[in-house]
Amino acid sequence: MYSHGSESLIKQAREIQEPELQKFYSRLVKLLQGKEFGHETIDSLQRLHLILSATKYTRTADLSSLCAQLLRGLESRQSEGPAHSLAHTLPILNTILTHSPECLTEDHLTLLSKKLVDWLRYASITQGGGASSGGFFTGPRSRQPVPIAELDGTVSGDFFTVLCVGQGFTEDQWMNVYSFSMLRHWLLTYHSVSSGSTAADTDDRSEVDGSVVSMVSATSSSSRLLPPKERLREKAFQYCLRLIEQSDRKAHKRTDTELQKACLVEAVCILDCVCVEDASLVYRTFPCVKALFGRLSSDLTFARVLLPIAQFYLNHGEMAAVDCESVWKLVFGQFPAELFNDPFLAHELLRFLRLNLESLQLRVPQYTRSFPNLLKFLAWDSPAVVDDFVDLLPSLVTAETAVELFHTLLDLPCLSATLVLQLRSTCSPISESGGRGLLSLDAFRSPSFRGLFLFLLRAEAGSGDTIDRLSTLHELLAEAVDWQRVVQCAQTVPVLLHIFFNTVVTAADEKLLAHLILAMLERSSLLLNLPTYIKEIHRYTFTHTVELCHLLRLCKLHPSLVVDQSHELLEFAGTTANVYSKEEIYTHVVWVLGEYLSVSCDSRCSVRLITSCFEALEAVLFEITSSAPPPGAACPAPRVVTTLMSALAKLASRSHDLIPRVSLFLSKLRTVTRGGSVAWCSDEEDLIAIVTRGEELWSLLKTPGVAQSVLTPPQHVTTPQWHRDTNVSMPLQLRTLTSLTHSQ
Repeated sequence: MYSHGSESLIKQAREIQEPELQKFYSRLVKLLQGKEFGHETIDSLQRLHLILSATKYTRTADLSSLCAQLLRGLESRQSEGPAHSLAHTLPILNTILTHSPECLTEDHLTLLSKKLVDWLRYASITQGGGASSGGFFTGPRSRQPVPIAELDGTVSGDFFTVLCVGQGFTEDQWMNVYSFSMLRHWLLTYHSVSSGSTAADTDDRSEVDGSVVSMVSATSSSSRLLPPKERLREKAFQYCLRLIEQSDRKAHKRTDTELQKACLVEAVCILDCVCVEDASLVYRTFPCVKALFGRLSSDLTFARVLLPIAQFYLNHGEMAAVDCESVWKLVFGQFPAELFNDPFLAHELLRFLRLNLESLQLRVPQYTRSFPNLLKFLAWDSPAVVDDFVDLLPSLVTAETAVELFHTLLDLPCLSATLVLQLRSTCSPISESGGRGLLSLDAFRSPSFRGLFLFLLRAEAGSGDTIDRLSTLHELLAEAVDWQRVVQCAQTVPVLLHIFFNTVVTAADEKLLAHLILAMLERSSLLLNLPTYIKEIHRYTFTHTVELCHLLRLCKLHPSLVVDQSHELLEFAGTTANVYSKEEIYTHVVWVLGEYLSVSCDSRCSVRLITSCFEALEAVLFEITSSAPPPGAACPAPRVVTTLMSALAKLASRSHDLIPRVSLFLSKLRTVTRGGSVAWCSDEEDLIAIVTRGEELWSLLKTPGVAQSVLTPPQHVTTPQWHRDTNVSMPLQLRTLTSLTHSQ
């Protein structure tokens, strides 16, 4: 959060009006024309930096003249000009690169590249201020230059970098630090704006006298003859390799250790940039990056450094023909398994996946297999990462992973609870606030149930779609249903299921969809006992809206699935208990049977199969309308009853021998309800609606030909295209009406 003062300044920057901004901008350009940069000039530069940073997406001010003015100020040597102003000039230039890179000309690109080379490679190697030689008559002339040091305290034997330390720093050393901070941004901008000048850089500035050339900085003198862009790339390459060398030193301070990590991240990212621009550098860079990975891979505290290394391997590993298996084993294995509760890593890793999604799908088979591990980030902190998984989930759905992924999504609340138990198991004793020990934690530690939890914690797909003792697992986790993480995780599952099914219906074949339908029926009663969660899962998977019901969508796309899975569907629909406990699911299964169990949908649909389905549904309908509901259960929903009646009528219209049976039932229903209320329907209006529907179906079945046309209409009736079909009179009528309304 910003302080009150900072928020006030940001608000002022955002609310500045255009006339005032132009006036301020003109005054600043005039100030920059002076030989000396006074306090007002520096203050104005800082203010402009804030204005550009705070409003860069809403304002378009022309910055070309300012850019030219600032760059002209860089042309003079530091001894000739206001050196202290350079520290304020570079941040402004960096912001301009973001705001309007098009204002840079070829000359600007060349100039700034040359200056960055100077600052990065040729900064002073002595500490700022120097050290006194002692004595009474000590003065500036008697101060001796003190060489810069490394983080481990030894005297530096190479050129200055951001990882060098001293009692004070010279101006050019500060410019070295500022230059490194903007180097990656500049390389990316330079690469995108222009290919740069091809003129040779004839700057013959010699190397710093007295420096001890290290392995990473030893370069050919021919590099000085390279064009500015290539020379900057070469110096950036040397600088980053020097940083990697320095990072292996033991820092005395913890803050310096963190600085080493931050510089390693930036160094590897810059090396990746220069290798993208110049592929020949890949072969020079990979040995160093590979050695760095070998040094850091065993220490997960360097995870933030290892991700840029993984990016480097992804971008250049194929070209260098190196084995990347160990890298992906770390990224998709250890990181999610051991650091799922690290919010920074979660953000960075998921961002890495989103930015490289296409490459990962094509070149890294471990990616799709690792979804059980990756979903641990979601199970642990759903609100923070759900947006990432909305983008990533479709890429994880393949023919090999779809069914297991479906089960895993339904088990996410269980995984969330298990991750909590995994962390808590390291603390003993453990109990809730009331002092009662956690039974689920005892189960987690018990060898008898260890296999259940280990399956949830698996790192890769392929060990099985789900487990046999899910109901046992749900009982063991019963006390976790009100844990905040578990509840939050459960709230995200319906949305992810919706994305999952939207992907499946466009990519899967019939065999996979058939398997998936069975899984849907199986898991309808095997969910962690969060009442709201169960209701939402049923609603999203078997919603009452036909367009959104995923079961109906699958069957509509592939009607033959109903015949393929008729045994399982009939078994489900023939179980009377499902009427009371799974109303949504049961209603749609019955509707699917009545709608698609037809020869017009699948030639394999025999009279025998239609009769078998009819008898199963008839038995359920007779049972629920001839007696009161079981103890503790509500009356069957009117929609279930009317759907059963409609399904029976549809089946009878396709096998006329069944018409008398359904007609007899419908007539009896009418007779029974004349006596008033019935035990199986407590609402009078619902009963009237059921009877009305029965009378409509009974009337239709009196004329079987009409019944079949109405209840099982041909496709050209259900999906009419009369405005296109020239074989019917509708187009002619439309053309006639058009000519009449547009008559001259």
